[in-house]
Amino acid sequence: MRLTGTAQRLTIIVGDSGHWHHKPLFTEIVHRAHEAGLAGATVLHGVEGFGASSRIHTSRLLSLAEDLPVVIIIIDSHDRIRDFLPQLDELVTEGLVILDDCEVIRYVGTNPSGIGGGHSPLDTTAPGTTGPDSTPSGTQPSGTPGPDR
Repeated sequence: MRLTGTAQRLTIIVGDSGHWHHKPLFTEIVHRAHEAGLAGATVLHGVEGFGASSRIHTSRLLSLAEDLPVVIIIIDSHDRIRDFLPQLDELVTEGLVILDDCEVIRYVGTNPSGIGGGHSPLDTTAPGTTGPDSTPSGTQPSGTPGPDR
């Protein structure tokens, strides 16, 4: 399965001191995105930033090293991201939520059985088959051998 073409990027910026039922808020958001079947989520820990409170949070000064920025990036189809937004209304009480369109160029993973493919809500061509813009599983376009050959 593949995730390519137009998609939507959901970016959530919160402080690392945010919690939801005694777990880090970013962990709860990632787990809910996974349970919702979204294509993927990444958490990035910032070293410095400021937001709506205009207070600078930085890792350089021990006294201000609390509540450093955390960025959660989730990418999937427009519909699936929009369906996920109500969960953020419940979770994100302070922070920033951004939606923007993006183009997925490459999305490749390994499914639990260890076979290439991964999850894709946008293109549901089955592994080993060809779709209108895909090649058979395990080959490169134009019959070019892959990197492991």
